[in-house]
Amino acid sequence: MEFATIQFRLEDGVATLALNRPERLNSFNEQMHREVREALSMVEQDQTVRALLITGNGRGFCAGQDLSDRSVAPGAEAPDLGSSIETWYNPLIRTLQRLPMPVIAAVNGVAAGAGANIALACDLVIAARSASFTQAFCKIGLVPDSGGTWQLPRLVGMARAKGLSMLGDKLTAEQAAAWGLIWRCVDDDALRATATDLARHLATQPTRGLALIKQALNQSFDNDLDTQLDVERDLQRDAGRTGDYREGVAAFMEKRAPEFQGR
Repeated sequence: MEFATIQFRLEDGVATLALNRPERLNSFNEQMHREVREALSMVEQDQTVRALLITGNGRGFCAGQDLSDRSVAPGAEAPDLGSSIETWYNPLIRTLQRLPMPVIAAVNGVAAGAGANIALACDLVIAARSASFTQAFCKIGLVPDSGGTWQLPRLVGMARAKGLSMLGDKLTAEQAAAWGLIWRCVDDDALRATATDLARHLATQPTRGLALIKQALNQSFDNDLDTQLDVERDLQRDAGRTGDYREGVAAFMEKRAPEFQGR
């Protein structure tokens, strides 16, 4: 399928989605939302996809919302930003969280506003050393959305979450990695290769088991220990019934490399 605002390809079990409005730092307009939604729907429906890599073309990963779509003339009626979130951003974040496969973000430059929080909604975030993360909402009188108020306190603690959200300071990739906001910071020229290699590796692993790990960790935020122990029991029961579990045990016993099928 041909897209105008994104690039999408599938190769060796890895779906790569590159935001492609470089002249606008890959900020979202309605067309990009529609095309990203269509691409993610294709990922969900294609059982050959075992990992998803999201990145941006040009100088930025994503600068969030294209504000030229949200300008308010003096005296004009204010836009319903809650409706925009409900229609576009919330479904996007929910999709990234529920995808039954690892989702990797390769942050190649500016990740601001919703763009930063879309990256943080991914399972593993790798950032170029020159990249940065900015909760820019406070600069225009808004509240962090796209899961920002949920992710930030859990990733870096409440004190840092409030500082990032209320001050809107730029956080370097190196600092983000040191704080535990992201998985890894790499040199700029190594970003795409590192992220692609990681995605290809994950696409050869027991995908169903990785999806269950993702599900368990996501549920843990809302559960007490007793409830989470029950979640682990139930998901382990499911994992033990997969072909990949059988293959993993067989490969271990036979002292050979496993050949997982993702099911």
